[in-house]
Parts: sequence; structure tokens; C-alpha cells
Amino acid sequence: IYLQTVVFFFLPGLGFCYSIINGPTNATVLAGSEVRFNCTVSVGWVILIWLSNGNPVLTVINSQGAVETSDRFTSQNYTSSTGFTSELIIRNTQLSDSGKIECSTQQPSENSFAFLSVQVNGSLFIKNSTLTVKENKTVEIVCEALGWAPSPDITWMTNDSVIDKSRYVTQQSQGSNGLHNALSILTLTPMDTEILTCLADIEALPNPQNATVTVIFVNSTI
Repeated sequence: IYLQTVVFFFLPGLGFCYSIINGPTNATVLAGSEVRFNCTVSVGWVILIWLSNGNPVLTVINSQGAVETSDRFTSQNYTSSTGFTSELIIRNTQLSDSGKIECSTQQPSENSFAFLSVQVNGSLFIKNSTLTVKENKTVEIVCEALGWAPSPDITWMTNDSVIDKSRYVTQQSQGSNGLHNALSILTLTPMDTEILTCLADIEALPNPQNATVTVIFVNSTI
């Protein structure tokens, strides 16, 4: 008679199958603002790592909580009956933060990612606030945008009407520190006094930035 002894070994991590239920979603924000990304994993998770452009910025361990290595990268955690959600908070976003934001698990290894676009709201100005133009005279109005990222989309308006793109030329140039400049020149032969507005827009701005000039029309003297 042989007695057979069966020994069961328990290995941590084995027998638990968890996965990412919902990963982070793309975001576009202005530099200096705060942005948040969520990653939800199913019950049984062990460790979750957040990466920015391939570099680990925050680790969440089930038995320990969040391990933060930077004041700019912090987190909030939410637990439910179906899973665990880690919310990555990036404060004071910088242009260099743009790129891939990744939520990664271990045992088993799985990842989900989104893209962050950090944009810079630069300056916009027209040198003169008022301009006097005589009858039958053509004038060039110059609008300058400095220190933007990405390069802004420039449009012009007269009073409340959009000016056709054929009436102005916009040149874009590379500035410093990854920023962009734009110079827009509007050619105009006034028939009456009017208010001209130059508008600069990027995706992260809720409303375009604008600069105005009042063109005063003067009849020719005999």
C-alpha cells in the first residue's frame, strides 16, 4: 500500500487574473495648468505604474498605496466592488510633459496609454492702437504673435465680419525653447473708419486671444 501525499504550493500572483478595465484618455491643456488621467483595473490587482514618455513617475502598490517621487505627479485612488481606479494628477504642466501617458500593470503585464498635449498661450499685439489713413491710400496692418506652442492659427475680422484670407499673409517661424512665432500682415484700403481685430487660436484656448486697432478714415482735402 502506497500512501500518496499531495502538496499544494501557493505562489503569490498566480491564480489571480486581473486586467485594465478603462485606460486613460487623450488630453490637451495649457502650460501651467493641472491635468488628470484615470486608469481602472479589476479586482485582484497587485501593482500599477504610471509612466510619462516611458519614464516611471508614480507607482501604486495594493498593500501599500501610492509611492510618489515628485510633487508634480500625485494621485487619488477610488475603490469599488468591481475594481480600483488610480487618478494620476499632473500639476504645473510643462511643454516637456507632452507625449505618451501610460498606465501599466505587473503580473500579468498589461498597459494602456493616452497622449498629453501641453500648449503655450503666447503674446499677441498690434503696435498701434489707432491708425489714420487718407482716402485711396493702402495700409499694411501688422499683427505679431510671440512664444506660442504650437504655432497659432491667425485670422482677421473687421467690425463683426471675417476678413477673407486672400487679404492677409501669415508667416510662421521657430522661436526659442520649442516655442513658435507668427507674423500676419493685412493689406487694407479703407473706405470708412473701422475696427480691425487679429485673432490667434490654439486648441487648448477656450477663446482666441485678440488684438485690435482702430483705423480712422480721413477724406482727401481739396
